[in-house]
Amino acid sequence: MTDYDKHYTYRVTWSEEDGEHIALCAEFPSLSYLEEDQVKALLGVMELVKEVVEDMEENDEAIPEPLSSKAYSGKFQVRIPPEQHKNLAIQAAEQGVSLNRYVSAKLT
Repeated sequence: MTDYDKHYTYRVTWSEEDGEHIALCAEFPSLSYLEEDQVKALLGVMELVKEVVEDMEENDEAIPEPLSSKAYSGKFQVRIPPEQHKNLAIQAAEQGVSLNRYVSAKLT
């Protein structure tokens, strides 16, 4: 059995519609757990994920790799309109930095 369930990406947020906290797991977008208490919601979805992973293992299904375990290159490609590209290039030049450095700073 893997310990993936402990390494997955979890989030707890308030659900106005349900009037409770909802706990989610990024690697299992179809799973959620509702609870009045934030901590109980988190523990609930973690237990749910553990059960799902165990079931997947028993059935020889592919188990999602935790996002935290993946290697990231630091590169991704974004398509934008040519005019926006031009404007960003001008702004970068005015700042005296590369377009890559300018866009990276804008994203942080």
